[in-house]
Amino acid sequence: MNSLEITMPKATVAAIITPENGAQDIVLLTKRNVRPFQGHWCLPGGHIDDYETAEDAVVREVMEETGLLFAEPSFLSFFNELFPEYNFHAVALAFFGIGRGTIKLMPDEVMEIAWFTLDEALSLPLAFNHLQILDHYAQHLIP
Repeated sequence: MNSLEITMPKATVAAIITPENGAQDIVLLTKRNVRPFQGHWCLPGGHIDDYETAEDAVVREVMEETGLLFAEPSFLSFFNELFPEYNFHAVALAFFGIGRGTIKLMPDEVMEIAWFTLDEALSLPLAFNHLQILDHYAQHLIP
């Protein structure tokens, strides 16, 4: 075997969380407290653990980062996330659904949590390819 290290892309999940009142044009974003993209707003989410389904992963990640139950997650689409400058290669599986419960800041991973209108969120410099994910979601809402 040569000295080149072969890495496989990671499988990740991203959650578009809307409020319990049913407003689909309001989304929850978290501000990252970890690298890469520390200090940037993003959709809650993260890596799928070994032998975990994507649906279980997105529910777990939302709970870990926001304290909310991610109810009735629906699959939106997949997105390639290629960031060689961060040595980061993932395939993100995006879901949308309702956040239930009370928001609880988890400072190990998240420095801030806030609700944004979809237009506000689309105007932010988001982490990873989350702008592309939200844009796809907006097109899904208004075909």
